[in-house]
Amino acid sequence: MKRHRNVKIVATLGPASNDYAMIRALHEAGADVFRLNMSHGDHAEIRARHAIIRQVEKDLDSPIAILADLQGPKLRVGVFAKGEEELVPGAAFRLDLDKAEGDATRVCLPHKEIFDALEPGAHLLVNDGKIKLRVKDCGATFADCEVIVGGTISNRKGVNVPDVVLPLAALSDKDRKDLEFVCELGVDWLALSFVQRPADVDEARALAKGRAAILSKIEKPAAVKNFDDILAVSDGIMVARGDLGVELPVQNVPPIQKQLVRKCRAAAKPVIVATQMLESMIESPMPTRAEVSDVATAIYEGADAIMLSAESAAGSYPIEAVTTMDNVATEVEADPTYTEIIEASRRAVRTSVADGIVSAAREIAEATNVKAICCFSQSGTTALLVARERPRVRIIALTSNIGTARRLCLSWGTNCVVTGEVNRFKDAVIAAVRAALAQGMATKTDMIVVTAGVPFNTPGSTNIVRVAPCEERLIYASETE
Repeated sequence: MKRHRNVKIVATLGPASNDYAMIRALHEAGADVFRLNMSHGDHAEIRARHAIIRQVEKDLDSPIAILADLQGPKLRVGVFAKGEEELVPGAAFRLDLDKAEGDATRVCLPHKEIFDALEPGAHLLVNDGKIKLRVKDCGATFADCEVIVGGTISNRKGVNVPDVVLPLAALSDKDRKDLEFVCELGVDWLALSFVQRPADVDEARALAKGRAAILSKIEKPAAVKNFDDILAVSDGIMVARGDLGVELPVQNVPPIQKQLVRKCRAAAKPVIVATQMLESMIESPMPTRAEVSDVATAIYEGADAIMLSAESAAGSYPIEAVTTMDNVATEVEADPTYTEIIEASRRAVRTSVADGIVSAAREIAEATNVKAICCFSQSGTTALLVARERPRVRIIALTSNIGTARRLCLSWGTNCVVTGEVNRFKDAVIAAVRAALAQGMATKTDMIVVTAGVPFNTPGSTNIVRVAPCEERLIYASETE
């Protein structure tokens, strides 16, 4: 599928997008990556959605990335005798391990590890932060709190603990089972929830055994604090602004978003900006102006991808939501200011031969009439380095590895083409020219830049850059075939 934009669109699948016709329509409308939310749907439903995506991919001859989003440990209160209670500011309220039904004075919090970590003065946020409690006294089995912000508390509402690093693994027993299931199924990316430290990512990577790339969701203050170390061991990042906005003051989220996006760009690792991007489109065919500005801001920052959650999974207008994102992205990227911002925020990284090659490829392309940069990449590393440069011309990533092509669907500007194995650079140039023509990104009278590594099929060996006149390469190919 030829896109007229560089930023990628991630669409979550769910009850509103559960059959072949809808999933195909979403891809044709602009969805490059489909997210399978492991918090919803059993394994049979996930398997069925996965099969449909792969069928759409085959029918349209267009690589599609599949992202499985693991649920992570969910912290929730127990149940109330009346179903719900009203907490008023200044009132006392106890959380404990007693499984008895709750009332206006107490409720069960069945997570001993929280009590082990709490200290007086810590805050607990209930129901997405709508209720705020401050710990006055605590022990191994209880926390006596004061209600700071009141409201209605009801059965099994979620609890956030922003002030402490909880001694919880990022992977629950359910997550481990889900991880093995989706890796065997054949997903391309694993999104890891509740990341607090690099060790959380290391554990998931050990279990994945190279079957999927690891994307860390940044949704905890501890993850922001440890971000550099987490980024170093992750393949990609999701700025999950929902929980991040609950656990941190909301005014902190925009600058954090900008900082994380820039760090990911510098590291040549894909970054998704997610949560509530077009939330009004769950029920409305039109977004708010503020939502459009929010989407545009993420694109101006240089994010690799922007994500739809309930808008495409459970909303009434999933196709319209994807189309809106596509239209906003196309308009923003056509703005001269966008190019100025992207290039002003580019960081020069020159620590390897590959860094120098991709930088030279961009400079050649932008200083001449070259139409595209074509890079051969078995592991995907070279394509990610080219994408980090954010060139003004199109990027074509050629690989014989379908898994690499799918994973690169998340990376900024990469148009992925699966080709046969290439053993000579001349053959690589011919394959690149044919791909550029087939993708409509060049004509016979145009030139392209080709990057590759010799010897071929060796990850991380990028060491050649060549300007190739398309017509000349085609003549050579016809004479030698």
